[in-house]
Amino acid sequence: MIEKPHHVPERIGLLSATAADPYLTEDLLKGVQGHGGVDLAKVVEPLPEDDARWVAEPLRDLVDDAKHRFKDSRTDADAWLAPRLHATLRLTRREAADPRLWNHLALAVAPDYVAFRHPPAPPRGGGAPRINRERFKGAADRQCFSRLWWAAEMFRDGGDYAPVETACANQDLIHNGLRLALVDHRPTAQALVRVLEREVVGKGREINGLLTAINTAGATLVYDALAPDEPRDPEALRRWIAETESAPPVPRYTLPTGPDEESVPEKSVTTLTEYFTELFATAPVRGRASQA
Repeated sequence: MIEKPHHVPERIGLLSATAADPYLTEDLLKGVQGHGGVDLAKVVEPLPEDDARWVAEPLRDLVDDAKHRFKDSRTDADAWLAPRLHATLRLTRREAADPRLWNHLALAVAPDYVAFRHPPAPPRGGGAPRINRERFKGAADRQCFSRLWWAAEMFRDGGDYAPVETACANQDLIHNGLRLALVDHRPTAQALVRVLEREVVGKGREINGLLTAINTAGATLVYDALAPDEPRDPEALRRWIAETESAPPVPRYTLPTGPDEESVPEKSVTTLTEYFTELFATAPVRGRASQA
């Protein structure tokens, strides 16, 4: 299995897709051997040196801890790492939408973690097991680190990351839910977490059936009218980002605290939770016994 790079950059940078391609070698994708990192550093666009957010060491420490803690249960690492990654790498959504940031994190800072979390698997068409290239350089909902950051961003309740743990413990929710624009509506995201906590739905076909039903109903029902949200205070996020330099390392045994934003209105979450529960009762779920 791939080991930690010999040369870990001191700072996160921007690595374009074109510049990243030569480093997605067969040995890397087979999980045999990574790269030294020295040559890769030559094609990275640096980020401002006066911004403490781009120091790589806190992120490297996080992934080292995750590899140690979850060596026997790799998928469980998502629920632990997502809130801590988000609280360590304090970004605006515009910054997080830049794939070059995630390319660099995956290929230069922690390629060994990508291989740990998403080990080589046989391709659908057959052939030797490989790590899916998208885990290093892919869409936001597929790339190893961006998927976790965005899951934390979408499912946090203001500064509370507890809903993120619940959401990221369900691989079907974060895999398919992040593709739905409706999850950007905070009451919808929190209601999805609530139906999981109440065990209304489980994994696999059930959560996928519910997501399909929610998305279909959302074409004719404006959820914001049914369950309004409080407007976000952009100043709270700015303050939180500005505090990066003085912030201590994120806690390992308790959850960190996110931006000091207003929580999602409880009435709206309750309304949508009940609505989604009713929706799931009649949603077509392949393999589910027909209702009486």
